[in-house]
Amino acid sequence: MADNLTYKILRKHLVEGELIPGKEIGIRIDQTLTQDATGTMAYLQFEAMEIDRVKTEISVSYVDHNTLQQGFENADDHKYLQTVAAKYGVHFSRPGNGICHQVHLERFGKPAKTLLGSDSHTPTGGGIGMISIGAGGLDVAVAMGGGLFYLIAPEVIKIELNGELRPWVSAKDIILHVLSLLSTKGNVNKVLEYCGVGIKNLSVPERATITNMGAETGVTTSIFPSDEVTLNFLKAQSRAADWQEIAADKAAQYSQIIKIDLGQILPMVALPHSPGNVVSIKELAGKKVDQVEIGSCTNASLSDLTLVGNILKNKKVHPDVSLAIAPGSRQVFSMISKSGVLAMMINAGARIMESVCGFCIGCGQAPQTDAVSVRTNNRNFEGRSGTASAGIYLVSPPIAALCAIYGEFVDPFNPDIGAMPKLDLPNSFDIDDSMIVFPDVTKTNTDIFRGPNIGAPPKNRALNKQLIGEVAIKVRDKITTDHIMPAGPRLKFRSNIKKYSTFVFEGVDPDFSRNAEKLRDSGKAVFILAGDSYGQGSSREHAALCPMYLGVKAVIAISLERIHAANLVNFGILPMIFSEPKDYDNISQGDQLSISNIIEALDNNQDIIIENLTKKTKVKMKYTLSLRQKEIIKSGGLLNYTKNKS
Repeated sequence: MADNLTYKILRKHLVEGELIPGKEIGIRIDQTLTQDATGTMAYLQFEAMEIDRVKTEISVSYVDHNTLQQGFENADDHKYLQTVAAKYGVHFSRPGNGICHQVHLERFGKPAKTLLGSDSHTPTGGGIGMISIGAGGLDVAVAMGGGLFYLIAPEVIKIELNGELRPWVSAKDIILHVLSLLSTKGNVNKVLEYCGVGIKNLSVPERATITNMGAETGVTTSIFPSDEVTLNFLKAQSRAADWQEIAADKAAQYSQIIKIDLGQILPMVALPHSPGNVVSIKELAGKKVDQVEIGSCTNASLSDLTLVGNILKNKKVHPDVSLAIAPGSRQVFSMISKSGVLAMMINAGARIMESVCGFCIGCGQAPQTDAVSVRTNNRNFEGRSGTASAGIYLVSPPIAALCAIYGEFVDPFNPDIGAMPKLDLPNSFDIDDSMIVFPDVTKTNTDIFRGPNIGAPPKNRALNKQLIGEVAIKVRDKITTDHIMPAGPRLKFRSNIKKYSTFVFEGVDPDFSRNAEKLRDSGKAVFILAGDSYGQGSSREHAALCPMYLGVKAVIAISLERIHAANLVNFGILPMIFSEPKDYDNISQGDQLSISNIIEALDNNQDIIIENLTKKTKVKMKYTLSLRQKEIIKSGGLLNYTKNKS
């Protein structure tokens, strides 16, 4: 059988189901990663499973999200993560060692392996030839315990890259171009598989930029083959033994083929407030810029920052611009300091940040009121930066550097800009894993540190046959998990669900949590009514966990994004889709709804009927749930389901 690259790896890891697009499959997971914003709850859930040690080939706990230690909460959580890692055999990457996706690519990623991460940008690993998938923390906890990860066998889209990029055009422009073709919705249960003669001109970090931001299209993951370029990267990381060649068979089949001539791609910009709102840089030339932020898991590699440093060399940041730069890993930080690139940045007037997510997730560097903020990260959702009125524009590192110098958007093809600096990168990287705490197999009785902000995961009850309740909120299209569960300064409450739940939909409806609690305490079900593409963005399971705590029993939407829909199921919240999207307009916030015979409908694969008691109408709902997911919903969530099976 001729397989594409995606199915070749999936087939080797298949344990349950058939590899037929649209069918649910269960696969074995080789590696997992967590980060501190989602990992705290993931390890609390892992503890609840009462398993002695992790069962994966390797699991790594990273601290990279909320390193602004204002108050005791973050420091306590970091200590919990380090001690729980020591007890259960998990590698612990200390604060300051770098962003999870970049460090994992550098030090742990292996071609042809499977990686599951509690972060939506885990597909970064596809740049090294892995099947790397973002998921909720509970799914990752199950995988750490040796359980399978379930997904829908995807359609695979072949993206054939030909030719070579021109100077001033980068890998970021490739993925922005792909986003302009595919948009940020309608790509659920698909994989983007890159091939073509053009990939030989793309380094592993460049490939990782593309697979990282492929998450914004809504696909399950993206992947490149493992080839000579991959081998050279692993040699530079002193990990040549981890390499193996793997590519699609010549006769492999795809659901769609997209051909891209790299020589025709222009420098691109994603306008506020969506990564899919893409235009050419030419359309913005001359527009004033207030802030430039360079870094994130998308664009903070050695090559990215070396290029930025050389563009800034002997120049000064425009007096009206604030420029901050965050290296993606300690390895990169060390190497730019030794090469002189760091001095170029500092002399130009850049502010140097920690090797963490920082500004990308709204933890620091919030722009001024009504600012134009140019950034190299992957998301520009409204308010995510910490300033609701600011406009966030996503660009490549060289374009960001030019914006910092000129104080405005510039077309790099303008003759006045000059030639792009040439890069002279080393053949080997500095190897120093001293900031990674490796598990000690001889230690079996480590005491786990638990600060007062850490609580046990809340429990849900089995699904009732009938739900009677109220639409507590009605939201528009493209509601992200940032809208549902704000990050930034609120992240420090991630292990305190009672407190964190008070911020659900904070920026959309500040009264939501109080109203939901009242409904819950009165015995009524809480319903969320949503438009198209509900749950875009981050994998944070708190966007399902906290609503569950507040009594949400069902989400009624026009469409749902993959990771969030899976998280809803994991916490016993019924995800339903309108049979007729126009019915969304016929339900209002505050309407009283009744849903009868739910168990019978699920067991018999029947549509669910919602009776609107307020408007005296009925609405037909559908759902996309496997038999396993139906049982999870009926049990009240994955933890209950797992315990019932054991």
